[in-house]
Amino acid sequence: MLDFLNHIDTELFLLLNSYHNHFFDMLMVYVSSKLFWLPFYLFLLYLVIKEYKWKSLIILLFVAALVSLTDQSSVQLFKNVFQRLRPCHNPDISAMVHTVEYCGGMYGFVSSHASNYFGIIVFISGLLYKRYKWLPWVLFFWGLLIIYSRIYLGVHYPGDVIVGTILGSVIGLMMLWLYRFVDKKWMCRWN
Repeated sequence: MLDFLNHIDTELFLLLNSYHNHFFDMLMVYVSSKLFWLPFYLFLLYLVIKEYKWKSLIILLFVAALVSLTDQSSVQLFKNVFQRLRPCHNPDISAMVHTVEYCGGMYGFVSSHASNYFGIIVFISGLLYKRYKWLPWVLFFWGLLIIYSRIYLGVHYPGDVIVGTILGSVIGLMMLWLYRFVDKKWMCRWN
């Protein structure tokens, strides 16, 4: 069964990775870059501050903890355990893989990008969806663009980003629940 899933994952990767051109090569490098999204992060921070005022400081601590958890769990619980080679490092298919600029570390299961971003997406969506109904859709599209860029750049299989998305979403939900618990238990008294 595992061999069959790996075969499907590889075939889907090769299909998705095969559609490329010079313009999208440059674009996907930017899409995958964390600094490229700095204005968007600042916009999200503005929305959080606007909605939560002083509590936004606590929320930033939760976001820092969230990113630390998603990043470390994707590496320590998955990459270091499963040691699945990235497509660009896999000698069976590396000649067929279109890579742009870099290949990354040896192992790719699960995608830390997917885990980190979807943790943030779920957490921020949970905080702001009542006020900004459109925001979860924008964030979801943003996340899909980022995880597609990882496949496009040849550094992750679809399964890497799918499991990373699930991992990040679960951790994002847990952190959202924890924030709401802390808010209800202690922070409501400080208003």
